[in-house]
Amino acid sequence: MIMKLDFASSVPIYQQIRDQIVQAVAEGVFLDGDRLPTIRALAGEAGINTMTVNKAYQLLKQEGYIVTDRRNGAIVRCSGGRKKAVKKKVEKELELLAAEAKIAGISGEEFAELCRKAYGGWSE
Repeated sequence: MIMKLDFASSVPIYQQIRDQIVQAVAEGVFLDGDRLPTIRALAGEAGINTMTVNKAYQLLKQEGYIVTDRRNGAIVRCSGGRKKAVKKKVEKELELLAAEAKIAGISGEEFAELCRKAYGGWSE
């Protein structure tokens, strides 16, 4: 798994790893039950500290995207039971983005189209 990490970004590396894994699951790169690379393997491939990868995996575990097992490592879980929590999070983040878009002069139609475009990359 090749990660595109931006070391100059203000977004922490562990958050970038988390975000890219979530996107990979949404795009079907990882399916329910797939094993993620080991912490050491991913850290070695990306050239980063194992604790950084561990922090990303712990965040994914807390959010319910993966389960961990000492024998099997990190396994993807795409359960639908997260819908309510994710919906609330998305609503809160979209409210802020909508406010920023409005201040920047982006119309409601343009904003809705951007949302459709962002969401349209994944099949339902």
